[in-house]
Amino acid sequence: MANAQAGPNEGEAKPVIIKKYANRRLYNTKASAYVTLDDLSAMVREGEDFIVLDAKTGDDLTRSVLTQIIFEQESQGQALLPVQFLRRLIRFYGDSMQGFLPSYLDMSMERFTAGQEAMREQMARAFGGRTPMVAFEEQARQNMALFEQALRMWSPLSTGPATGAPREEAPAAGNDTMAELRRQMEAMQKQLDLLSGTTRKP
Repeated sequence: MANAQAGPNEGEAKPVIIKKYANRRLYNTKASAYVTLDDLSAMVREGEDFIVLDAKTGDDLTRSVLTQIIFEQESQGQALLPVQFLRRLIRFYGDSMQGFLPSYLDMSMERFTAGQEAMREQMARAFGGRTPMVAFEEQARQNMALFEQALRMWSPLSTGPATGAPREEAPAAGNDTMAELRRQMEAMQKQLDLLSGTTRKP
C-alpha cells in the first residue's frame, strides 16, 4: 500500500536541466530540443526554473548563462541597469563587502517584486481591472464623443430657431467654431492613434 503522506519536497517541480555543449548549443532535456538564450529568457519570465550544466563535466553554468542573457538584453537596447549601478557593482569585486552584497541584492529584489505585485493590485482596483493606458484611451474616446456631439450642434444641417431672421454674421461665426472643433477632434484622434499603435489612413 502506497504511503498517503507526501514528503516535504514531494510535488515540488524540479528545475529543468539544460545541457550546454562545447559548441555552445543549449539542449533542453525536458523538451528534448535545442533552445536559444531567448528561449531561456522566456522561461525565466514565465517562472519556469532551470539549471544549466556543462554536458561534459557536469559543472553548473547557470550563473554565467543568466549573466549572458542579461548582456544580450542590454545590448539589444533594452537597457535596464543604470551605468552608475554597473560601475558600483564592479567596484565590489574583490572588496571586503563582496560577500554581503549577493544576499543584500537578493533581498532587495524580493522586496521590490513584492511591492510591484501590491502596486499592480492597487492599479487593478483603481482602474477596474484595466491598465492605466486603456483607461486613458477610454477617457479620450469619451472626449471625442463630446466633440462629435458639439459638431452636430454646429452642423449646417441642424435647424435654427423657428422664428426670427438669422443675422448675416451667424453663419460665419458658426463655421469658425465648427472648424475649430474639427481641428481639436483631429488632434485628439491623432493622439488616440499614437496610443493604440496604429496609423490613421488619410
